[in-house]
Amino acid sequence: MDSSLLKVFVAVANEKSVSLGAKEINLSQSNVTLRIKQLEKKLGYSLFHRIPKGVILTKEGKKLYPHAIEIVKKVEETILQMRNISHQETLIIGTNQSNSSIRILPFMKKLKKDFPKMKLEFYTSGTPQIIDQVLDYKVDIAFITGNPNHKDLLVLNTFNDDLYMIESKRKKSDNCIIGYRLNSTHYDYIKDYYEICGNDDYKSIIIENYEVMLGCVKEGMGKAFLSKKIIDKYEYAKDLKMKKIEKKGFELETYLVCRKDYIPMIEKYLRSLNLD
Repeated sequence: MDSSLLKVFVAVANEKSVSLGAKEINLSQSNVTLRIKQLEKKLGYSLFHRIPKGVILTKEGKKLYPHAIEIVKKVEETILQMRNISHQETLIIGTNQSNSSIRILPFMKKLKKDFPKMKLEFYTSGTPQIIDQVLDYKVDIAFITGNPNHKDLLVLNTFNDDLYMIESKRKKSDNCIIGYRLNSTHYDYIKDYYEICGNDDYKSIIIENYEVMLGCVKEGMGKAFLSKKIIDKYEYAKDLKMKKIEKKGFELETYLVCRKDYIPMIEKYLRSLNLD
């Protein structure tokens, strides 16, 4: 069976729409409609019910869906492995926000110098989302906060983030946590620290911009928990009080990870890498 037809089927099933499925895989709507008809003809079954808001799977479509997912995933994984069979042609790098600010640029410069022909691609999100991308073979390696301790993941390298609780040097800080993202390792850590200290009356502000976060801390709007590298990058050290606090069971170092069954060909290089 043509895996490209299954890829079209999966896209339409996921989006519950022919037009949105076509957009997802960069094909025209008419092309997608034709391919769905081809697949239905090959199988001898209708795969979708047409409804006013789009499409839904038929009984036969629901049976096909998990098999199609598995086949499409295996084909894409095989293509990636074959591309990198003699040398690392492409490297897809995942990173959480803090590492995208302090490590990705020097990492990219090292790779471009040492592997000038390698194609680099980047994916940025929160650590849980990045781990999912690695497990789904969509990302080759990833910088994440904390050791995932996952049976399918291999730690290639570890980096120290030199983290500090920060507050304004000149103004009294409000009882407020200033975080980059909800449900992040750093945000959860400072919440846990506040509550262990008996402070359960705090407020929270989420600001997805480190420079703005630091400016708010400087003005006394609250406290934050950040890497010294980020503080230095935006030149805020002179305006802040910085305090090291005990980790209290949290894994806060940066880990470079990959799948155990999909190790990059440049594994030794990545293990020896120094970005601190």
